[in-house]
Amino acid sequence: MSHVAIADQEAHLHHPKTFIGKYIWSQDHKVIAIQYASTAIFVGLIALALSVLMRLQLGYPDQFDFINPNSYLQFVTMHGMIMVIYLLTALLLGGFGNYLIPLMVGTRDMVFPYLNMLSYWFYLLSVIVLLASFFAPGGPTGAGWTLYPPQAILEGTPGVGSGIVLMLVSLAIFIVAFTMGGLNYVTTVLQARTRGMTLMRMPLTVWGIFTATILGLFAFPALLVSAIMMLFDTLAGTSFFMPAIVSLGEPLEHEGGSPILFQHLFWFFGHPEVYIVALPAFGMISDVLSVHARKNIFGYRMMVWAIVIIGGLSFVVWAHHMYVSGMNPYFGFFFATTTLIIAVPTAIKVYNWVLTLWRGNIHLTVPMLFAIGFIFTFTHGGLSGLFLGNVVIDLPLSDTFFVVAHFHMVMGVSPIMVLFAAIYHWFPLISGKQLHTGMGKIHFWGTFLGTYAIYLPMHYLGFLGVPRRYYALGDSSFMPDSVHSMNEDITLAAIIVALFQLVFIFNVIWTVCRGSRSERNPWGAASLEWHTPDVPPGHGNWGDKLPTVYRWAYDYSVPGARKDFIPQSTPEEDVDYEPGGRKSHET
Repeated sequence: MSHVAIADQEAHLHHPKTFIGKYIWSQDHKVIAIQYASTAIFVGLIALALSVLMRLQLGYPDQFDFINPNSYLQFVTMHGMIMVIYLLTALLLGGFGNYLIPLMVGTRDMVFPYLNMLSYWFYLLSVIVLLASFFAPGGPTGAGWTLYPPQAILEGTPGVGSGIVLMLVSLAIFIVAFTMGGLNYVTTVLQARTRGMTLMRMPLTVWGIFTATILGLFAFPALLVSAIMMLFDTLAGTSFFMPAIVSLGEPLEHEGGSPILFQHLFWFFGHPEVYIVALPAFGMISDVLSVHARKNIFGYRMMVWAIVIIGGLSFVVWAHHMYVSGMNPYFGFFFATTTLIIAVPTAIKVYNWVLTLWRGNIHLTVPMLFAIGFIFTFTHGGLSGLFLGNVVIDLPLSDTFFVVAHFHMVMGVSPIMVLFAAIYHWFPLISGKQLHTGMGKIHFWGTFLGTYAIYLPMHYLGFLGVPRRYYALGDSSFMPDSVHSMNEDITLAAIIVALFQLVFIFNVIWTVCRGSRSERNPWGAASLEWHTPDVPPGHGNWGDKLPTVYRWAYDYSVPGARKDFIPQSTPEEDVDYEPGGRKSHET
């Protein structure tokens, strides 16, 4: 019996028969995506509130009785971990990855729908375990989001009992969830693409999510084993990471462990994690720019290879986070070199985005505003990263606000700009309704300008040597008065930016409850997801027959074509050309 490709096999969908089966234990990738997104946004709002509390202490020291040194460190830790892992990773991969991959490659669902359902429920369990630490004795861990031992599990650190244990257990559960979802994404992309959807016809969104998932499947095990080993150090008295220590005059039972080993394991995960977040963002922003500039993406193949090369190089740059750990200078030279090399394919992507906009028919829609805003924030954040990639500059700047500013511009502001661009762009597909444009523009300008008001001054604070993660700066001779007034200004900007996010939440709720129906394909997009029989797509996505793909996803403003876009599923003979018109841009 000959092999039948998955895309050509008869679909065996699990059609729900009850409300619980349809919306709770759903195996439909679209419902699972919305579950992921809703949970991630909820926990992200908690992290946003924690950041405001931190800024209140820094801007107005000792004015709030409910913020003490212990709680401040707990806010720092939970804010960082939630934003990086439970919001950005979960929303970009679990949310958009789940929703878009089957639609963009032309399949009915993920290859393993039941496993996909389990991945969400394990993710939800990890969030519940994490949030439970707020109610545990001593509260959540305050070891910093990097959880460095021995500090993380020694007395005197906030949340040293239940807090650190719940954090480590939550991370282990999250990695199980990611693995189940990640295997689904990779298998679906490789095995279930519809007829005609070659790898070099896939939208860059799929390429970004696909490559990031592979990175995660290789990188997350390092975090998993380090979490389990630290659990043993905490609960069983082992010494994987704990050296011989004398505490309060008494020797502890640990000896022979290596704290630096944990740093290597953590950052072997931690730097690919930057690109686990960044690569899906790169792909989605490429699609948004192309659609709203009415122009094919510049250098598609170059963009694909840049994504793949960035993914590969991300595994050989991890120790640039560890220059201050006392590594051998030759070791530092290697990681400084690879860090600068990885900037090359990243810069290629920025050039290609700008050249996509060049002479395009740019529509300044809300998604386009956020996409252009991303180019600014990502470029600025990347340039400050070149400072920190060099050992001699990183050493004096490492524990200052300069790192906070760089990290947030690259890993905070930039991915959030992409998420908003993607939500505004794909919301009509997901809900059948279009978010209010006026509120969207208010949301964009408040967020874009406000984040610069927060993070640009932090670079200045870093150059002055103002340390990060300190509960109170006090009156130090090296700090001019401008440091304290600037911290007040940054705090006010942070509160204002947080309030602007309420405009977005109101916009979503108002549109879902009161908004009118959107046009079928309001942006005139050519990629496959916008051309399903029903919008929003029904269970199974494509009705009786899967689509056939005849071209890439970026046929915009094709010379001679009467319409300014040609859908992927339109054969060449069906394209309405004017006399003398030429064929598509696909190469």
